[in-house]
Amino acid sequence: MLLTTPNSFANTTALTPHMAEYEVYYGSIELGRARYILQAPEGNLYRYRFDSDVSLLMLSDKRHIRSEFSLEDDNHLVPMRYSVERTGTGPNFREQAAFAKAQNVVHSRYKDERAKFPYDTKLFDPLMVQLQFRLDMEANRDSLHYSMVKEGEIDDYDFKIVGKERVNIDSGSYQTVKFEVVRNSKKRQTFFWMAPELGYLPIRLSHFEKGSKQLDIKLLNYRFEPVNTEQALNKDTASPDNNKQG
Repeated sequence: MLLTTPNSFANTTALTPHMAEYEVYYGSIELGRARYILQAPEGNLYRYRFDSDVSLLMLSDKRHIRSEFSLEDDNHLVPMRYSVERTGTGPNFREQAAFAKAQNVVHSRYKDERAKFPYDTKLFDPLMVQLQFRLDMEANRDSLHYSMVKEGEIDDYDFKIVGKERVNIDSGSYQTVKFEVVRNSKKRQTFFWMAPELGYLPIRLSHFEKGSKQLDIKLLNYRFEPVNTEQALNKDTASPDNNKQG
């Protein structure tokens, strides 16, 4: 087991290159795994990726999501390109978005539908907006409102801080900040926990429908360092005793 001191992650931020792998559950049934990888930037070009492979009985869902973006001086992320490829049970589909700042337009394609939106510096894609959220928490910003191009539309999301909470899961014990997605109805509730010490890395997410837990996602392992993408994708899953590396 690799032990870490309290200062091991002192310089860790949301943009520190890292890999984080999660277990996905439906109730108590494990559905599969999901993995996020933020590569080391090339100049001011950042690449963030998400890969998931989940299944339940004869149903399956695989997703490969990619985001490219840059960073402005005030820790504001600027999206450039976004893509989704989904395969599995039911119709496969692709989604793409191009944020053409010079042309003042955002091009979107979801399945076979195309759309255009006026370019807005406060418009994000659904993947890299997670990193913007983490940067905003590090900066103690009050507003947790985000707009993003998603499935051919512009969606708005608001979040609120519930409080501080220690989370104990198989991969470890984490001091976290708990958040809730703001909705008009309590029929659907989504909570997530992020660890400030780890650059607000997500530790757990739980989604409820009419009070019943439908989805539970837990951090399995993580690594903060320049990540070799192919090695990360092909490696054997780390055991809980080797899940913390600084």
